[in-house]
Parts: sequence; C-alpha cells; structure tokens
Amino acid sequence: MQTLEFELSTDYIELIKLLKLLGICESGADAKLMVEDGLVICNKEVEFRKRKKVRSGDVIYIEEQNTEIKVS
Repeated sequence: MQTLEFELSTDYIELIKLLKLLGICESGADAKLMVEDGLVICNKEVEFRKRKKVRSGDVIYIEEQNTEIKVS
C-alpha cells in the first residue's frame, strides 16, 4: 500500500481538491466520479460528499489505487 502525507496550511481542504492536488486524479471531474462511485474511504467510512472538508487527523483511503492519505 502506498502512503502519502499531506500537511494542511489552512483549517481544511475539500476532498476533490485534495485528490487533484496530490495527483490521484487528473482532473476535478475524475475526482468527482471517484467519490460518486464510492471509491474513497474517509476515516473508515465510504465518502460520497465531493466537497467534504478534510481536516487534520483524517485518513483517506483510495480503494482503486490502494493508496492511503494521512492529513496533518
């Protein structure tokens, strides 16, 4: 499993922006589809909210790519 770490410079980042910023998705449209299809797990729960506010301490898992993102 690949593990990525992301350090926030603000209180939060929207989920689809995080996926795009880390290069997990090539575009915002790809990120939206990934979330809509239930391929993103946030804190051990499937996440369907594209604009979910990801905060420090959250752990995101991308099922399709076997990637975990730890946010601090």
